[in-house]
Amino acid sequence: METPAHDHAETPARRALDALSVNTEDTAALAALASSEVLVPVPDDANQEATADPTTVALPVLEQPDGDPVVPVFTSEGELAELLPYVSRYRLVPLAALASQWPAEDLSLSIDAGSTHPLTLTSEGVRTLLARH
Repeated sequence: METPAHDHAETPARRALDALSVNTEDTAALAALASSEVLVPVPDDANQEATADPTTVALPVLEQPDGDPVVPVFTSEGELAELLPYVSRYRLVPLAALASQWPAEDLSLSIDAGSTHPLTLTSEGVRTLLARH
C-alpha cells in the first residue's frame, strides 16, 4: 500500500499504546495491542519477489544509536510517514502473527518510535508479551 499524507488515526493499537504508557501491566491493553494490525515498512529497494509473497514479511532492520538492531512498525500511516517519510510502501500484518514468528536473535521491536507513547520490546518481550495473546 502507498502511504498518503500524515493520517494519525486513533487505532486500537494506538489506544493500547496510550494505556500502556500509563500502566505497563495493563493486560487488556497488551491483548488489544497483540490482536491489532501494524504497518511494516517495505524499503523501496526490497526484492519484488519477497514483497509479492503474502505468507512472508521481510523485516526492515534499522540500527539504533547504540548499535542494537530494531524493527520499526507503526499503528497508522501518519506515524509511519512522520518517522520514515522516504518509505512509500508497507505491509499490514497482525502483530501477534509477527510476534509468533519473531527471530530468536537479539532483535527489538519498536512500535510508533516517533510518537508521544512509543513502545520498544526486546526479542524476549515480543515473544512472551505479544505472542501469547
